[in-house]
Amino acid sequence: MTKIRSTVLFLLSLLAITVACSGGEEPRFRPRASAQDHAPHPSTTTRQAAPPPSTTVTVAPPPPTSAAPATPADPRLLNPAALTATAPAHFAVELTTTEGAIIIDVTRAWSPNGADRFYNLVQNGFFDDVAFFRVIDGFMAQTGISGNPQVAAAWQHANIQDDPAGVQHNSRGFVSFATAGPNTRTTQFFINLVDNSRLDGMGFSPFGRVRDMTHVDALYHGYGESAPAGHGPTQGRLQSEGNAYLRASFPELDYIRSARILPAAGH
Repeated sequence: MTKIRSTVLFLLSLLAITVACSGGEEPRFRPRASAQDHAPHPSTTTRQAAPPPSTTVTVAPPPPTSAAPATPADPRLLNPAALTATAPAHFAVELTTTEGAIIIDVTRAWSPNGADRFYNLVQNGFFDDVAFFRVIDGFMAQTGISGNPQVAAAWQHANIQDDPAGVQHNSRGFVSFATAGPNTRTTQFFINLVDNSRLDGMGFSPFGRVRDMTHVDALYHGYGESAPAGHGPTQGRLQSEGNAYLRASFPELDYIRSARILPAAGH
């Protein structure tokens, strides 16, 4: 009897140890994760800052001889010096893109030279079939290099003078021209996807603001930066080869199909 009682006590002790050791490994209840739980928190996620929107171009090798010839350039776009009309104090531009319409409200007082340049480019069809070639998630969407190499070459050094910075901020939805340094704005512009006020002191002066960011947020950003930091297009090859280069190597990019000045309210 004593032997049986000892055996029972031993087995009960062994069972208690087993439960105690395994108890710490039991999965505890966790609430169902939401999409917000999986998203990186802005205050805790470390993101390496992308380079500012630049118009600097690295010389690209000549395009292959088998490349299809570009569509003949619109003669209006081959003489930037002739396109210098003064923009209205306020105007709105509709970009018809592959994701849908993007409307930009422009206020000339924020950046007079930038607003005038944007107005003239839109009025003369510069942005037709122009790609959003650099879209960095959590930063900005850049566009404005003509898909026609002849037109791109004509405007590459058609610089405008800087406007005072800080009149408006590079907050989400605001639109500024890219630059390669003082007084180097040409045709490239970008839309801020987040608050990029750090750019205010670098010469980026916003000239407009997007009314609704839905279609901007939908722009394809999978290629990221240009090599070697990412897998996106290089400005040099885009300048020299045009849209033939983009469509062959970056088929997912979104484009501005056309741009127009919207009628003023009441007209």
